[in-house]
Amino acid sequence: MKIGIVNASSRFDKARAEAVEAWMAAHYPDRSVAVVFHPASFGKHGHFGGDDASRANAFVEFANDPRLDAIWFARGGYGSCRIAEAVLPRLNETARGKRYLGYSDAGSLLALLYKAGFPHVAHGPMASDAVRHDATAWRALNWLTKGDTASWEPSLHADPRPAVAFNLSILDALVGTVLEPDLSGHVLMLEDVSEPLYRIDRMMFHLTGQASIRRVAGIRLGRVSNIVENDPDFGLTAEEIVRYWCQRSGIAYLGPAEIGHDPDNHVVPFGRR
Repeated sequence: MKIGIVNASSRFDKARAEAVEAWMAAHYPDRSVAVVFHPASFGKHGHFGGDDASRANAFVEFANDPRLDAIWFARGGYGSCRIAEAVLPRLNETARGKRYLGYSDAGSLLALLYKAGFPHVAHGPMASDAVRHDATAWRALNWLTKGDTASWEPSLHADPRPAVAFNLSILDALVGTVLEPDLSGHVLMLEDVSEPLYRIDRMMFHLTGQASIRRVAGIRLGRVSNIVENDPDFGLTAEEIVRYWCQRSGIAYLGPAEIGHDPDNHVVPFGRR
């Protein structure tokens, strides 16, 4: 099996790619599973890993390539929202049949693909996470290669409702745009990183104020990590903030989720399992 790795967002260090390739070679010496980085993954254009056109072209090329079985996003950062609309009309039936895995900034493309009816889209560890923790890498690869349910976020095993997961900052930016999928009746899982709590509060105010989001089945909260210090102290935890806005908006708060910017990030396939 061959997995294509693309970078749709911020700059990606070639040394990190070499470390991913070394990890794969050590764990799959027979090359039964191999990764291929698109050469454009290492481009540089200001903040981004190449200009918009080169990132879009790389994604389309790998998604449409019948020699590749799945697409794994290299990293997050910022930038995938700039190319999402441009790539969709260029994707073929080969692209539609593949699995796509990533989180954080990749959520913009995952949302677009899910909205377009792509059946195998999931929030989960990215390629750049693979060299940090073996368990994280196996969780991602087991889903990419065979859709292994052991990689799922645990609550999915008992809850038959459709689900999605997003970084809060990303989803908050997507609502009201052409990238926003219909999440009616879905369990919505949220996580975030490196934000002060007042921003978490403001994003939850905006998100839960949307008519489209008020149609979700409920919200689960993953980990909100590396919180930037508030001065003065905000006075509420991230969970208390989410509970507050769920109660204000009439959205059910469903409890914790095993997702986040950390080694315990689990896979959440979008939609019904």
